[in-house]
Amino acid sequence: MLERRLNVAVIIGSTRTGRFGPVPAKWIAAEAAKRDDFDVDVIDLAQVWLPDMLPESLDGPLPQAVTDLAPWLARADAFVIVTPEYNHSFPASLKNAIDWYVDEWKAKPVAFVSYGGIAGGLRAVADLRGIFPGLHAVTVRDTVCFPNYQGYFDDEGRPLDPEGCGTAAKTMFDQLAWWGHALCDARARQPYPG
Repeated sequence: MLERRLNVAVIIGSTRTGRFGPVPAKWIAAEAAKRDDFDVDVIDLAQVWLPDMLPESLDGPLPQAVTDLAPWLARADAFVIVTPEYNHSFPASLKNAIDWYVDEWKAKPVAFVSYGGIAGGLRAVADLRGIFPGLHAVTVRDTVCFPNYQGYFDDEGRPLDPEGCGTAAKTMFDQLAWWGHALCDARARQPYPG
């Protein structure tokens, strides 16, 4: 019996001019859409325009861009964060987007697709793994990583090694689905505390 479909939000973390993020994001979203257990949304932080100055408290009125994005994040059962590695970590635009929200992340799984130089963005992922548990989110173990990313995709945005990339994506998605269903079921039985 097929469990209900999970709403998976793919988030493009970089807003930098000339960024590469949309290429792997489009590919990973297409891979996710092939599955019969995922519905996929792509959220591009470069198009959201979240303010970079947070208020003292998130309890008061919020800027329109923040309230506009909130339902998309709240609707998601699971997340795939697509992040580059800038200066041995992830971009400020991604941290800003994470910090604007609290309940939207709670008791949901987060997976990562990273890209960068020789480390392939894994230092960015390592830093993100320390942040999401503080928001009561669970990170999945396996990632999809593109070291020296310029050599991984053709001019049409297709991986040059579709089998290797596809295998890594399937492993990551299988873990994301397991956690996504487990946490959805748990939230349905009882609201997450705190």
